[in-house]
Amino acid sequence: MMKGEEDLLAMFRELDDPECLEWPRNYDRNESAVLFGALVARLDGDFAVRCTAEPDTQDSSEYGRVTVPAEATACATRIVVCVSKFGSLALVCVDNPGAFLGTQEAQAEGGLDTADLAKVNQALTDLGYVVVPEELLESDYTGPSRLHWHVQRPTWWHRFFGTF
Repeated sequence: MMKGEEDLLAMFRELDDPECLEWPRNYDRNESAVLFGALVARLDGDFAVRCTAEPDTQDSSEYGRVTVPAEATACATRIVVCVSKFGSLALVCVDNPGAFLGTQEAQAEGGLDTADLAKVNQALTDLGYVVVPEELLESDYTGPSRLHWHVQRPTWWHRFFGTF
């Protein structure tokens, strides 16, 4: 599902529980695994290639990552999809999180094809994930949770995809 920035920030605040940093109170590990498995299978099919999956990340609010290999994309750059344990939030990155400041920059610099991005976004929305722009996740964290001491400038990325 694609939402506007204000809706996403409201969702972030709703999901942000200071007592539950690594996963939400209602977290169902098996449900997350099934949904993640469906995402991997969908991307395998959509890109006609075996994608790399890293599920069930430990000590992190990120559930896992799926990587579409570079050889399967129009721009020969891998696409990484990060999935949070919170609210089915998902992030689409080119090469790695932080390699570009979002998919628009990656497209402008020739690292991401519009049709490839559309395939990934469609798979995510069809499965009920909420696609979050990397630019928004890199904005300053303004919630009530106390994020870890090693984070000098906390962002929403740290809150919903970071390690603990």
